[in-house]
Amino acid sequence: MKKSSVFDVALVGIMVAVIEVCKVAMMELPNIELTSFWLLMFSKHFGKKVCFVVPVFILIEGAIFGFGDWWVMYLYAWPLLVLTAGIFRRSDSPLTWALISGVFGLLFGFFCAISKSLFLGSIPAAFAWWIAGIPWDLVHGAANFILMLFLYRPMSSAMTRVKKLRPQ
Repeated sequence: MKKSSVFDVALVGIMVAVIEVCKVAMMELPNIELTSFWLLMFSKHFGKKVCFVVPVFILIEGAIFGFGDWWVMYLYAWPLLVLTAGIFRRSDSPLTWALISGVFGLLFGFFCAISKSLFLGSIPAAFAWWIAGIPWDLVHGAANFILMLFLYRPMSSAMTRVKKLRPQ
């Protein structure tokens, strides 16, 4: 990565702020969130800069909401999503991105169950917890899929314009 400029530092701050504001604004909606959407879009359009966004976002989440077992899951779930985005970065298909986002939403409870097994002290208990949450994972996956499908093109266009603003 090139040397970071003031523009890059500001961009990372704005990305974190956008994720956090959307998260807080939508927290009353059960399992409907834009965090996945933003991390995928930022990964696609701003590449390695998102490597600074994820840890800052995770630390802010812990500072605001506490460092519980759910927070441990954030340490591997969000980086995994960003790595997945890196693999598909060249794709410009809204359907591809919607599928990635939807599958991530479906698997979110499974990711939570991994850290739950550490805190519950039992893999069977964590498995039962995951199975009980599958209806919520279905909502999460469907919402992620739909949000990405409808927001991909307009936000891709906006992010392409933002990239052109970077001073050379």
